[in-house]
Amino acid sequence: MFDPVSLRMFVAVCEERNIARAAEREAIVASAISKRIAALEADVGVPLLKRGRRGIEPTPAGEVMLRQARDVVGLMERMRVELQEFASGVHGSVRVFASLSVLSESLPDDIAGFLARHDTVRVALEERVSSEIVRGVREGIADLGVCWDAGNLGELRTLRYRSDHMSVAVPAAHPLARRKRVAFVDTLGYEQIEILAGSIVMLTLRRAAAVAGTTIRHRIQVTTVDSACRAVAAGLGIAIVPREASATQALTLGLAIVPLTDAWAERQFVVCFRSRDALSAAARLLSEHLSQVRDEFRAPSAPG
Repeated sequence: MFDPVSLRMFVAVCEERNIARAAEREAIVASAISKRIAALEADVGVPLLKRGRRGIEPTPAGEVMLRQARDVVGLMERMRVELQEFASGVHGSVRVFASLSVLSESLPDDIAGFLARHDTVRVALEERVSSEIVRGVREGIADLGVCWDAGNLGELRTLRYRSDHMSVAVPAAHPLARRKRVAFVDTLGYEQIEILAGSIVMLTLRRAAAVAGTTIRHRIQVTTVDSACRAVAAGLGIAIVPREASATQALTLGLAIVPLTDAWAERQFVVCFRSRDALSAAARLLSEHLSQVRDEFRAPSAPG
Protein backbone atom coordinates (compact mmCIF):
# COMPACT_ATOMS: atom_id res chain seq x y z
CA MET A 1 0.00 0.00 0.00
CA PHE A 2 1.31 3.45 -0.90
CA ASP A 3 1.69 5.95 1.92
CA PRO A 4 -0.48 9.07 1.14
CA VAL A 5 2.09 11.34 2.82
CA SER A 6 4.84 9.96 0.58
CA LEU A 7 2.64 10.51 -2.46
CA ARG A 8 2.10 14.13 -1.45
CA MET A 9 5.86 14.62 -1.00
CA PHE A 10 6.46 13.06 -4.42
CA VAL A 11 3.97 15.47 -6.04
CA ALA A 12 5.64 18.41 -4.28
CA VAL A 13 9.11 17.43 -5.56
CA CYS A 14 7.80 17.05 -9.12
CA GLU A 15 6.06 20.44 -9.00
CA GLU A 16 8.92 22.31 -7.32
CA ARG A 17 11.65 20.42 -9.24
CA ASN A 18 13.78 20.71 -6.15
CA ILE A 19 13.80 18.70 -2.91
CA ALA A 20 14.75 21.67 -0.72
CA ARG A 21 11.88 23.80 -2.05
CA ALA A 22 9.49 20.86 -1.71
CA ALA A 23 10.63 20.41 1.90
CA GLU A 24 10.01 24.08 2.64
CA ARG A 25 6.55 23.91 1.03
CA GLU A 26 5.58 20.81 3.02
CA ALA A 27 7.23 21.98 6.28
CA ILE A 28 9.44 18.91 6.55
CA VAL A 29 13.21 18.32 6.41
CA ALA A 30 14.68 17.52 3.00
CA SER A 31 16.26 14.26 4.20
CA ALA A 32 12.82 12.93 5.18
CA ILE A 33 11.50 13.60 1.68
CA SER A 34 14.53 11.88 0.13
CA LYS A 35 13.89 8.78 2.28
CA ARG A 36 10.23 8.68 1.31
CA ILE A 37 11.06 8.98 -2.41
CA ALA A 38 13.65 6.22 -2.07
CA ALA A 39 11.05 4.02 -0.36
CA LEU A 40 8.57 4.66 -3.20
CA GLU A 41 11.18 3.71 -5.81
CA ALA A 42 12.01 0.56 -3.84
CA ASP A 43 8.32 -0.38 -3.73
CA VAL A 44 7.75 0.01 -7.48
CA GLY A 45 11.20 -1.28 -8.48
CA VAL A 46 12.05 1.51 -10.97
CA PRO A 47 13.47 5.05 -10.72
CA LEU A 48 10.78 7.71 -10.44
CA LEU A 49 12.92 10.87 -10.58
CA LYS A 50 15.93 12.05 -12.56
CA ARG A 51 18.11 15.14 -12.78
CA GLY A 52 17.24 17.29 -15.79
CA ARG A 53 18.20 20.65 -17.20
CA ARG A 54 15.42 22.33 -15.21
CA GLY A 55 16.07 20.44 -12.00
CA ILE A 56 14.49 17.22 -10.79
CA GLU A 57 12.07 15.70 -13.30
CA PRO A 58 9.91 12.55 -13.26
CA THR A 59 11.00 9.56 -15.34
CA PRO A 60 8.40 7.96 -17.64
CA ALA A 61 7.39 5.76 -14.70
CA GLY A 62 7.40 8.87 -12.53
CA GLU A 63 4.96 10.59 -14.91
CA VAL A 64 2.50 7.75 -14.37
CA MET A 65 3.06 7.90 -10.63
CA LEU A 66 2.59 11.70 -10.65
CA ARG A 67 -0.74 11.50 -12.47
CA GLN A 68 -2.09 8.85 -10.15
CA ALA A 69 -0.64 10.49 -7.02
CA ARG A 70 -2.35 13.77 -7.86
CA ASP A 71 -5.66 11.93 -8.12
CA VAL A 72 -5.16 10.24 -4.75
CA VAL A 73 -3.92 13.38 -2.98
CA GLY A 74 -6.72 15.50 -4.48
CA LEU A 75 -9.37 12.97 -3.46
CA MET A 76 -8.05 12.77 0.11
CA GLU A 77 -7.90 16.56 0.38
CA ARG A 78 -11.51 16.89 -0.79
CA MET A 79 -12.54 14.23 1.70
CA ARG A 80 -10.74 16.06 4.53
CA VAL A 81 -12.28 19.42 3.60
CA GLU A 82 -15.81 18.04 3.28
CA LEU A 83 -15.62 16.22 6.62
CA GLN A 84 -14.22 19.30 8.35
CA GLU A 85 -17.13 21.35 7.01
CA PHE A 86 -19.56 19.29 9.08
CA ALA A 87 -17.90 20.59 12.24
CA SER A 88 -18.64 24.18 11.20
CA GLY A 89 -22.17 23.45 10.04
CA VAL A 90 -21.33 23.71 6.31
CA HIS A 91 -22.36 20.48 4.62
CA GLY A 92 -20.10 20.33 1.60
CA SER A 93 -17.83 22.63 -0.36
CA VAL A 94 -17.26 23.05 -4.09
CA ARG A 95 -14.24 24.64 -5.75
CA VAL A 96 -14.98 26.18 -9.14
CA PHE A 97 -12.52 27.52 -11.72
CA ALA A 98 -14.16 29.88 -14.23
CA SER A 99 -13.13 32.07 -17.14
CA LEU A 100 -13.23 35.86 -17.05
CA SER A 101 -16.19 35.97 -19.43
CA VAL A 102 -18.58 33.92 -17.29
CA LEU A 103 -17.42 35.71 -14.14
CA SER A 104 -18.17 39.03 -15.84
CA GLU A 105 -21.60 37.87 -16.93
CA SER A 106 -23.99 35.53 -15.13
CA LEU A 107 -22.04 32.98 -13.09
CA PRO A 108 -21.85 34.92 -9.78
CA ASP A 109 -25.62 35.49 -9.84
CA ASP A 110 -26.30 31.87 -10.77
CA ILE A 111 -24.15 30.61 -7.90
CA ALA A 112 -25.86 33.06 -5.54
CA GLY A 113 -29.19 31.60 -6.59
CA PHE A 114 -27.88 28.11 -5.87
CA LEU A 115 -26.58 29.09 -2.43
CA ALA A 116 -29.92 30.69 -1.56
CA ARG A 117 -31.48 27.24 -1.96
CA HIS A 118 -28.56 25.29 -0.44
CA ASP A 119 -27.32 27.41 2.45
CA THR A 120 -25.25 24.58 3.95
CA VAL A 121 -22.94 24.45 0.93
CA ARG A 122 -19.88 26.65 0.46
CA VAL A 123 -18.57 27.55 -3.03
CA ALA A 124 -15.03 28.80 -3.72
CA LEU A 125 -14.99 30.61 -7.08
CA GLU A 126 -11.67 31.45 -8.76
CA GLU A 127 -10.83 33.11 -12.09
CA ARG A 128 -8.58 31.15 -14.47
CA VAL A 129 -7.84 31.06 -18.21
CA SER A 130 -9.31 28.09 -20.07
CA SER A 131 -6.12 26.01 -20.12
CA GLU A 132 -5.76 26.37 -16.33
CA ILE A 133 -9.43 25.48 -15.84
CA VAL A 134 -9.09 22.25 -17.80
CA ARG A 135 -5.84 21.30 -16.08
CA GLY A 136 -7.24 22.13 -12.64
CA VAL A 137 -10.31 19.96 -13.15
CA ARG A 138 -8.32 17.14 -14.74
CA GLU A 139 -5.85 17.08 -11.83
CA GLY A 140 -8.55 17.30 -9.17
CA ILE A 141 -7.58 20.78 -7.97
CA ALA A 142 -11.05 22.08 -8.86
CA ASP A 143 -14.34 20.17 -8.67
CA LEU A 144 -15.95 22.03 -11.57
CA GLY A 145 -14.80 24.28 -14.39
CA VAL A 146 -16.88 26.76 -16.38
CA CYS A 147 -15.43 27.88 -19.72
CA TRP A 148 -15.94 28.25 -23.46
CA ASP A 149 -16.31 24.86 -25.18
CA ALA A 150 -13.84 25.92 -27.89
CA GLY A 151 -10.99 24.89 -25.60
CA ASN A 152 -9.37 21.45 -25.61
CA LEU A 153 -11.51 19.71 -22.98
CA GLY A 154 -10.05 16.27 -23.71
CA GLU A 155 -11.74 13.49 -21.77
CA LEU A 156 -13.64 15.78 -19.38
CA ARG A 157 -17.41 15.44 -19.15
CA THR A 158 -19.50 18.54 -19.87
CA LEU A 159 -22.94 20.04 -19.32
CA ARG A 160 -24.18 22.96 -21.40
CA TYR A 161 -24.34 26.27 -19.56
CA ARG A 162 -25.12 29.74 -20.94
CA SER A 163 -23.97 31.36 -24.19
CA ASP A 164 -22.93 34.84 -25.28
CA HIS A 165 -21.99 36.75 -28.42
CA MET A 166 -18.67 38.43 -29.15
CA SER A 167 -19.01 41.99 -30.41
CA VAL A 168 -16.88 45.04 -31.10
CA ALA A 169 -17.06 47.99 -28.71
CA VAL A 170 -16.46 51.35 -30.42
CA PRO A 171 -17.04 55.04 -29.62
CA ALA A 172 -20.42 56.34 -30.80
CA ALA A 173 -18.72 58.45 -33.52
CA HIS A 174 -16.63 55.55 -34.87
CA PRO A 175 -17.31 54.43 -38.48
CA LEU A 176 -18.21 50.90 -37.31
CA ALA A 177 -20.83 52.28 -34.91
CA ARG A 178 -23.21 52.79 -37.83
CA ARG A 179 -23.15 49.09 -38.70
CA LYS A 180 -25.76 46.65 -37.34
CA ARG A 181 -23.32 43.73 -37.58
CA VAL A 182 -19.69 43.47 -38.62
CA ALA A 183 -17.20 40.74 -39.57
CA PHE A 184 -14.09 40.50 -37.42
CA VAL A 185 -11.87 41.03 -40.46
CA ASP A 186 -13.43 44.50 -40.89
CA THR A 187 -12.14 45.51 -37.44
CA LEU A 188 -8.51 44.74 -38.25
CA GLY A 189 -7.88 48.12 -39.84
CA TYR A 190 -8.19 49.78 -36.41
CA GLU A 191 -5.98 49.67 -33.33
CA GLN A 192 -7.40 47.31 -30.74
CA ILE A 193 -7.26 46.73 -27.01
CA GLU A 194 -6.08 43.31 -25.88
CA ILE A 195 -8.02 41.71 -23.01
CA LEU A 196 -6.36 39.04 -20.87
CA ALA A 197 -3.38 38.05 -23.02
CA GLY A 198 -3.09 34.28 -23.41
CA SER A 199 -6.81 33.59 -23.08
CA ILE A 200 -8.60 31.37 -25.59
CA VAL A 201 -10.45 34.44 -26.92
CA MET A 202 -7.19 36.18 -27.81
CA LEU A 203 -5.84 33.00 -29.39
CA THR A 204 -9.02 32.72 -31.47
CA LEU A 205 -8.74 36.35 -32.60
CA ARG A 206 -5.09 35.91 -33.59
CA ARG A 207 -5.93 32.79 -35.61
CA ALA A 208 -8.79 34.61 -37.36
CA ALA A 209 -6.45 37.50 -38.22
CA ALA A 210 -3.83 35.06 -39.53
CA VAL A 211 -6.42 33.38 -41.77
CA ALA A 212 -7.20 36.86 -43.14
CA GLY A 213 -3.49 37.31 -43.88
CA THR A 214 -2.84 40.02 -41.32
CA THR A 215 -2.24 40.65 -37.63
CA ILE A 216 -4.04 42.51 -34.87
CA ARG A 217 -2.61 45.92 -33.97
CA HIS A 218 -2.84 46.00 -30.19
CA ARG A 219 -2.27 49.37 -28.60
CA ILE A 220 -2.63 48.45 -24.93
CA GLN A 221 -3.40 45.40 -22.77
CA VAL A 222 -6.00 45.18 -20.00
CA THR A 223 -7.31 42.33 -17.86
CA THR A 224 -11.06 42.99 -17.63
CA VAL A 225 -13.95 43.83 -19.94
CA ASP A 226 -14.76 46.94 -17.88
CA SER A 227 -11.20 48.22 -18.31
CA ALA A 228 -11.42 47.60 -22.04
CA CYS A 229 -14.65 49.61 -22.29
CA ARG A 230 -13.09 52.51 -20.39
CA ALA A 231 -10.08 52.41 -22.72
CA VAL A 232 -12.39 52.50 -25.75
CA ALA A 233 -14.22 55.50 -24.28
CA ALA A 234 -10.84 57.21 -23.80
CA GLY A 235 -10.09 56.82 -27.51
CA LEU A 236 -7.31 54.24 -27.10
CA GLY A 237 -8.75 51.81 -29.64
CA ILE A 238 -11.63 49.42 -30.20
CA ALA A 239 -12.18 46.17 -28.30
CA ILE A 240 -13.64 42.74 -28.99
CA VAL A 241 -15.88 42.04 -26.00
CA PRO A 242 -18.81 39.81 -25.01
CA ARG A 243 -22.02 41.73 -25.64
CA GLU A 244 -23.63 40.43 -22.45
CA ALA A 245 -20.71 41.43 -20.20
CA SER A 246 -20.22 44.88 -21.73
CA ALA A 247 -23.77 46.15 -22.35
CA THR A 248 -24.21 48.01 -19.05
CA GLN A 249 -20.75 49.59 -19.10
CA ALA A 250 -21.12 50.53 -22.77
CA LEU A 251 -24.43 52.27 -22.09
CA THR A 252 -22.86 54.27 -19.24
CA LEU A 253 -19.87 55.29 -21.37
CA GLY A 254 -21.87 55.99 -24.53
CA LEU A 255 -20.25 53.21 -26.58
CA ALA A 256 -21.76 51.25 -29.45
CA ILE A 257 -21.68 47.43 -29.22
CA VAL A 258 -21.79 45.88 -32.70
CA PRO A 259 -22.20 42.06 -32.90
CA LEU A 260 -19.67 40.07 -34.94
CA THR A 261 -20.93 37.86 -37.76
CA ASP A 262 -18.19 35.21 -37.47
CA ALA A 263 -19.27 31.65 -36.60
CA TRP A 264 -16.99 31.53 -33.53
CA ALA A 265 -18.53 34.75 -32.16
CA GLU A 266 -21.50 32.80 -30.75
CA ARG A 267 -19.91 31.15 -27.73
CA GLN A 268 -21.28 28.18 -25.83
CA PHE A 269 -20.08 27.81 -22.24
CA VAL A 270 -19.99 24.47 -20.47
CA VAL A 271 -19.60 23.12 -16.96
CA CYS A 272 -16.81 20.53 -17.05
CA PHE A 273 -15.78 17.82 -14.59
CA ARG A 274 -13.86 14.53 -14.61
CA SER A 275 -16.82 12.21 -14.11
CA ARG A 276 -20.20 12.31 -12.45
CA ASP A 277 -19.19 9.52 -10.05
CA ALA A 278 -16.17 11.56 -8.88
CA LEU A 279 -18.33 14.56 -7.93
CA SER A 280 -19.40 15.14 -4.35
CA ALA A 281 -23.11 15.53 -3.71
CA ALA A 282 -22.67 19.32 -3.41
CA ALA A 283 -20.69 19.57 -6.67
CA ARG A 284 -23.26 17.42 -8.47
CA LEU A 285 -26.09 19.66 -7.27
CA LEU A 286 -24.25 22.80 -8.41
CA SER A 287 -23.41 21.37 -11.84
CA GLU A 288 -27.04 20.42 -12.39
CA HIS A 289 -28.22 23.85 -11.25
CA LEU A 290 -25.88 25.62 -13.69
CA SER A 291 -27.00 23.37 -16.52
CA GLN A 292 -30.67 24.12 -15.79
CA VAL A 293 -30.39 27.92 -15.60
CA ARG A 294 -29.28 28.13 -19.22
CA ASP A 295 -32.89 27.55 -20.26
CA GLU A 296 -33.90 30.71 -18.41
CA PHE A 297 -31.32 32.86 -20.24
CA ARG A 298 -32.30 35.30 -22.94
CA ALA A 299 -29.54 37.45 -24.44
CA PRO A 300 -30.31 41.21 -24.43
CA SER A 301 -30.73 42.84 -27.79
CA ALA A 302 -27.75 44.77 -29.08
CA PRO A 303 -27.78 48.55 -28.56
CA GLY A 304 -28.81 50.48 -31.65
